[in-house]
Amino acid sequence: MSSDCISFKDTGFFSNLICDYLDQKKELQPFYNRFPSIINIKKQIEEKKEYFSPENRIVLATALQKQYLALETSDATLKHIKLLKNHTTFTITTGHQLNLFTGPLYFLYKIISTINLTEEAKNAYPEYNFVPIYWMATEDHDFIEINHFQFKGKKIAWNNPKGINNSNGYAGEYNTEGLEAVFSILENELGIGTNAVYLKKLFKKGYLEHSNLTDATRYITNELFKEYGLVIIDGNDKELKRLFIPVIEKEITKTTSYKAISTTTNTLENLGFKAQVTPREINLFYGIKGLRERIIHKEKSYQVNNTNIQWDSFDALQKEYTQFPERFSPNVILRPVYQEIILPNLCYIGGGGELAYWFQLKESFKQFNIPFPMLLLRNSALLISKKQATKLKKLSITNYELFMKPHSLINYKVRQISDIDIDFSTQKNTLQKQFNNLKELAKQTDITFLNAVNAQEKKQLHGLDILEKRLLKAQRIKLIDHVNRLSNIHATLFPMQSLQERKLNFSEFYLEYGKNLIPTLKKALQPLSGKFTIINL
Repeated sequence: MSSDCISFKDTGFFSNLICDYLDQKKELQPFYNRFPSIINIKKQIEEKKEYFSPENRIVLATALQKQYLALETSDATLKHIKLLKNHTTFTITTGHQLNLFTGPLYFLYKIISTINLTEEAKNAYPEYNFVPIYWMATEDHDFIEINHFQFKGKKIAWNNPKGINNSNGYAGEYNTEGLEAVFSILENELGIGTNAVYLKKLFKKGYLEHSNLTDATRYITNELFKEYGLVIIDGNDKELKRLFIPVIEKEITKTTSYKAISTTTNTLENLGFKAQVTPREINLFYGIKGLRERIIHKEKSYQVNNTNIQWDSFDALQKEYTQFPERFSPNVILRPVYQEIILPNLCYIGGGGELAYWFQLKESFKQFNIPFPMLLLRNSALLISKKQATKLKKLSITNYELFMKPHSLINYKVRQISDIDIDFSTQKNTLQKQFNNLKELAKQTDITFLNAVNAQEKKQLHGLDILEKRLLKAQRIKLIDHVNRLSNIHATLFPMQSLQERKLNFSEFYLEYGKNLIPTLKKALQPLSGKFTIINL
């Protein structure tokens, strides 16, 4: 295995906002606390330890111990859960939806980035302990986003979870009945071999031997990462939600998030950046089995949208969230706040879209008096097999050329290998010099002649452009074998002209590399590098 890096900007797949953040552009600095670095980890510790109480640590560790009761837990994970009671222990966190069979490949990159950063932090500050956290988005509800994954160009989907309306309820509560049909499809696709057997067993035990999506996802993620001490947390927990009650109350009575985020969003948009999320006056859902709906304030009463559930006064609503805090769920705007209340967290690791909405939240954290974590862009990578690497070498494609758009790459390489000079720059320069002489002559006559010279120059330069394109097209036909090989390798590495990590599932690579896959990725991915990684497997 070998690896190389290029800048995120040079890939062409990342927004200006994220590229500017990685460049630490001055205009973005008001929207985050500290840029992620080893030095800033210590500063973040100093801030967080003043905020996070011993009582919260006990609640957190106790809740996690209960969540892990039915799971075969590694010694490393059990140790980490126990260490969370200690005032010298802090977390690095990532989060993700409960995608079927982990969903896109970058699920692995998120968690590996998190694990690797905890290890780097421990090496730098051995007097502290650092625990990698995977936050399961059990309270999300968008079934269409999570009900499928890609395997060898095919979409494998779960179409009908039992007893759940696909547009309502918590994703974590989806009943796993019906996934036998998905398993049957995957079983046929995987074929035979040791690695295929492992994947079949992992899917079967995860989804067919657990009754809901929360337990299934926890099992599969634990199996993949338990040796590294990963701690998986479900925020949909009554005792953890009790710690959230002060925020619930402030959100309802003072519309705190709405005011703070609206101001921040306007500032970001004035800088030319698009808002990722739009705050509501109350950024909370009310959730019971099969239901997840917004809470709306109407004059003196409070109502659950699209239902008959309502409270005629604030006192009645207060009684409800005090007695049943688990029924109150943060939306995308308040979920980060909830996370930072219940975890002694230093850094959140997420994708570009996630970081973009975190930039809208700093002022709301300030209003809730909660330390704002460091924000780290997760590792991104392109995995290249030995066979693919051999093809790329024969085609003389460099890492930078590989990230060109397919049409541009093909034209560039055809020009490069053609035995005919397809570049008409010399002819165009000669033509322009001749017309410059004509223009000097034209200046001695009238304006109409000068206009005629300019028009003729434009016409002839355009004619050369057309001839150049026709010659390029002809050479593409002549070199069709080379063009096809270029097209095929690019399409394989960038499915649907997207990043590999956004389309493919880890199982496709596990089938070939087996138990070496995650250690190989772990060795190559460096969370603080600030670079896109190209991994030759």
